[in-house]
Amino acid sequence: MMNEDNTEAADLREETAEAAPEVAEADRTAKLEAELEEAKKAVLYAHAEGQNIRRRAEKEAADARAYAATSFARDLLSVADNLSRGLDAIPAELRADDKFKGLVAGLEATGRELDAVFTRHGISKIVALGAKLDPNFHQAMLEMPSDKEPGTVVQEMQVGYMIKDRLLRPALVAVAKKAD
Repeated sequence: MMNEDNTEAADLREETAEAAPEVAEADRTAKLEAELEEAKKAVLYAHAEGQNIRRRAEKEAADARAYAATSFARDLLSVADNLSRGLDAIPAELRADDKFKGLVAGLEATGRELDAVFTRHGISKIVALGAKLDPNFHQAMLEMPSDKEPGTVVQEMQVGYMIKDRLLRPALVAVAKKAD
């Protein structure tokens, strides 16, 4: 019996040794295929990441070009405000006076040119009077009793501006509240 067991064990070792190269080759092939698949995925992810970075950089560059003048535009808004206040302060009798007609006409032309420059650079006024208060565009400074619907802008203290699709400066407004 012992001899038979030894023979069986020897036969089993011979079969395993003969089959081992095929099993080892199959394991190695499966391992290499798995590594190849991982490498393909890594390349695809790297390519997608590269495209995302490129798109993000292009968007940032476009935004930088579009909104580069934002701080300069904010500074010019005070000039536009002062010019507008100056024109509003000129009484009607001085506007009619021949001595001041040229001055008034020059100031009005300057105001129109400033508005044209703003328009060329994507800067626009926010329409506030009569609109519902929108905290994205309006800053409520006070509430006034009014016959208008509560929350409606009834007075504009300072004009608000947008640069393209971004807020440059909110409009400072008074909103209606229920009359007491």
